[in-house]
Amino acid sequence: MKSVLLLSLFVFLPCSNPLINLGFTSENSFLSDSETLKIFNFEELENYLATKDKTKTYVVNFWATWCAPCVKELPYFEKLNKEYSNKKVEVILVSLDFPKHLETKLKPFLNKHKLKSEVILLNDVDSNTWIPKVNKDWSGAIPATIIYNQKKTIFYERSFEYKELETELKQFLN
Repeated sequence: MKSVLLLSLFVFLPCSNPLINLGFTSENSFLSDSETLKIFNFEELENYLATKDKTKTYVVNFWATWCAPCVKELPYFEKLNKEYSNKKVEVILVSLDFPKHLETKLKPFLNKHKLKSEVILLNDVDSNTWIPKVNKDWSGAIPATIIYNQKKTIFYERSFEYKELETELKQFLN
């Protein structure tokens, strides 16, 4: 059922260009053609996140370029990453775009919007296996975010405005 929901999101919610006037700039490309993104299956993503600095708080957002609510909130994650980096907070953006669109959609999107947060492309079609590993109650809808540190983890299946996101993060920093 979860894979049907995720698949229906891919089929019924494609956005031709949801990037207009969402607070991004597009002056110069920061991702050269020779640069590659990290592309992980879910097990590799889990292992990667497990090796991160245990003294930090992580904000992991699952998103896609074709998801209008995801694209709308990306500037808020970027702002959070910038404003809280000195407070040991790291934002990781996990793209659920199709790997076959890496060169034609994802990289151009990243270049256009100059995302500074770490971006990882998740290449794992077995969503029925990995979605409940992220959170047992996750329907598979995006955007979805996990905020965690060594003390606690909270999962959010919703989009955010900046102040809401900042408020949720502050729970982890007190």
